[in-house]
Amino acid sequence: MPSRPGSLSARDAAIIAMPAVFVLLWSTGFIGARFVLPHSAPLSFLALRFVITAALFVPLAWLTRAAWPKRPGLYGHAAVTGVLLHGCYLGGVFAAIEGGLPAGIAALIASLQPLLTAVAAGPLLGERVSGRQWLGLGLGLVGVAMVLAEKLDPGSGALFAGFGPGAVASAVFAVFGITAGTLYQKRFCGGLDPRSGGVVQFAAATPVMLAVALITGEDMTITWTPGFIFGLAWLVVVLSIGAVTLLMVLIRLGEAARVASLFYMVPPVTALLAWALFDERLGVLALAGMGVAVLGVLLASGGWPRRPRA
Repeated sequence: MPSRPGSLSARDAAIIAMPAVFVLLWSTGFIGARFVLPHSAPLSFLALRFVITAALFVPLAWLTRAAWPKRPGLYGHAAVTGVLLHGCYLGGVFAAIEGGLPAGIAALIASLQPLLTAVAAGPLLGERVSGRQWLGLGLGLVGVAMVLAEKLDPGSGALFAGFGPGAVASAVFAVFGITAGTLYQKRFCGGLDPRSGGVVQFAAATPVMLAVALITGEDMTITWTPGFIFGLAWLVVVLSIGAVTLLMVLIRLGEAARVASLFYMVPPVTALLAWALFDERLGVLALAGMGVAVLGVLLASGGWPRRPRA
């Protein structure tokens, strides 16, 4: 039955809801890391997660008749995207949390991605970033600095309370990984189906994680507890299949800088989840910084989500 003039179709409503759903799902990834890391080293876990995800994407792509890349070069581009988006980004995040970085702070550092994406989107993709978006991106950066500043603890002999510079460096590495992956995906993989692309991307990221784990001498022992199995299932099905597929769709539908601005919304949601589940607490300055970051995303997104044009 056709929709009435002025009313939203089911497809339009789904597209408008995608950003909010993506933010919620993506935020749970930082929480999922807290469940699995006590039972497995980060890179070994990610290799296991990636190979299971790639295996699940195969029947999903086949049953839904997903289109496979028609050009051999697109397979290579998908593989590079997978290493950047999944290997570099998730490897950095998990290493940071393993190093003691609270989930909320890890999410906050990851939210620097919009600023980096906006800087690079102009020369690399030809996208114009408006003054309003620059103001929003700047406010988001200020919000990140406010939260991180509250964790400064030079009097204890360490730079930050509860974690060291290595954990922060891992989180920063993750930011550069996902920024490069987003831009690469937008430029070279525009025609890639998220389902078939997921097979290639996760399959490419798996040996990279295994190689780095072996080179660094990581203990690859896994303790199979109910909490670990739940965390693994959640991160594979909800994050690697659900949230990553949404990210690919959002990148295809919108400008790279606009999509990246959604990551400013992840830290407040992650902080709330971490507080409820792990009693991770943030003070007044950090909460104010989260509020500044949220205001930043509203400006940087230019009012997105909005109803798509016909």
